[in-house]
Amino acid sequence: MKKAIILTAILIWSVFFTAACKTANAADNKSVTENKEFQEVKINMDNLKDIYFAGGCFWGVEEYFSRIPGVYDVTSGYANGSSENPSYEDVCGGIGHAETIHVQYDPSIISLKTLTEQFFKITDPLSVNKQGNDRGVQYRTGVYYTDESDKDVIQAVFDAEQQKYDKKIAVELLPLENFYLAEEYHQDYLKKNPNGYCHIDFGSLAEVETEPRTNEIRVDPEKYSKPSDEGIRDLLF
Repeated sequence: MKKAIILTAILIWSVFFTAACKTANAADNKSVTENKEFQEVKINMDNLKDIYFAGGCFWGVEEYFSRIPGVYDVTSGYANGSSENPSYEDVCGGIGHAETIHVQYDPSIISLKTLTEQFFKITDPLSVNKQGNDRGVQYRTGVYYTDESDKDVIQAVFDAEQQKYDKKIAVELLPLENFYLAEEYHQDYLKKNPNGYCHIDFGSLAEVETEPRTNEIRVDPEKYSKPSDEGIRDLLF
């Protein structure tokens, strides 16, 4: 009789343990999802900073940076040219603007250093006025800042990148002089046209390192540890 009771207890425990593990796994999967949502939704709007990247055709560059956790918004436009409110046709005519993206980000989630490092992973820093299949002054590369205190952080990344080459890198590091939004059809271009032209390799997104966070949900495996046979008997008798 006791043996039957113990076997029944073990069976009940097995069902409970399996359900508990499934619950734990579901909770863990949910925590990953919630953490991603937290990075997107819980961005501190009072803490947003701005940086501008020119990396060739802005369609792919915009999409790339929009996928980085901690980035609030990315828009495409024309920067550091000689005329006001240029059109795409004007820019293609060589008036000096660079196809540029404006990145708004929360530095408590993603740092300027990491963003700049990721920028170098998707550009050829030695190429002059050319990225991918695109040629022209509008396709030059550059990082343009609006906060003077950001320059030293960016410069450190530039210096580290320069160490990889004998030739001087061709990426500009300058304060932003002007920026004009590109036409609406350029905004979120690859989201609207998933099979559209893109010279960017998105593989390096897997290497993005966000800033350390202390509020991630964790599941304690000890909470679901298997009790001993003696422990089960103590519970029954």
